[in-house]
Amino acid sequence: MMDLPKVDVPTIAITGSPRRFPVRRIFCVGQNYADHAREMGSNPDREQPFFFSKPADAVVESGAALPFPSQTGNLHHEVELVVALGAGGTDISVADAEALIFGHAVGIDLTRRDLQAEAKAAGRPWDMAKGFDRSAPVGALTLGAPPASGAISLSVNGDLRQNGDISQMIWTVAEVIAKLSTYVALAPGDLIFTGTPAGVGRVCAGETVTAAIAGTAPLEIRF
Repeated sequence: MMDLPKVDVPTIAITGSPRRFPVRRIFCVGQNYADHAREMGSNPDREQPFFFSKPADAVVESGAALPFPSQTGNLHHEVELVVALGAGGTDISVADAEALIFGHAVGIDLTRRDLQAEAKAAGRPWDMAKGFDRSAPVGALTLGAPPASGAISLSVNGDLRQNGDISQMIWTVAEVIAKLSTYVALAPGDLIFTGTPAGVGRVCAGETVTAAIAGTAPLEIRF
C-alpha cells in the first residue's frame, strides 16, 4: 500500500515573533471600495457584499520570485487589507466581530482578468481566474485588529498604481466578518481579503510589485 502523503499547512509570518500563523481557508470580498466598483462597471451604492475563495496554499510570502501564471495574457494586481481570524463562529454580530481578529496584513489578490471576463460572460464560476497557484501573496501579520483608517497603496516597478485609504471601504471589516459568518462557519486560521481600491491593472513578466498599508509590514513580489 502506498504511504499516505504528508501535507504541510500553509503559514504566514508574524511581525516580531518566531511563530507563524496557520492558514485554514481564504475568503475574499468583491468590490468593497466604491471607486473600484465603478471602474469595474458596477453600482457602488452599498449593495450586499459578495464573496469568493482561494485555496489556502495560494499564499506566498514577501520576497517571493513567482513564475508568471499560465493560461493568462492579462494578469491584474489588487492590493487589499487582509485580516486573520483567531476565533470563529456563525451568525456573528458586527459588535462581536472585531474580537475574532488575530492580526492583519497587506495582501495582493492576483487575478487572471481575461479568464474572469470569459467566466462572467458565460455565467461560469471564477475559480480558475481567482484561485490559482500563488494567487494570494500576504505580508507579515501585525497583531490585533486593523485601524479604521490608513493609507493603502501598490506600485509596479516603482510606479504608483493604487492609492487609497482603508476608511473608504463600503463595508467595514466587522461588517464583512459578520456577513460572511451567515454563509459559512468561520474558524481560527481563516483569512479574509477585504477588497481593493481603484487602480487595478496589468502585471507583466519581469516586473516587481510592492504593496503597503500604513502600520503593517510591506509586501514585495517579483515575476
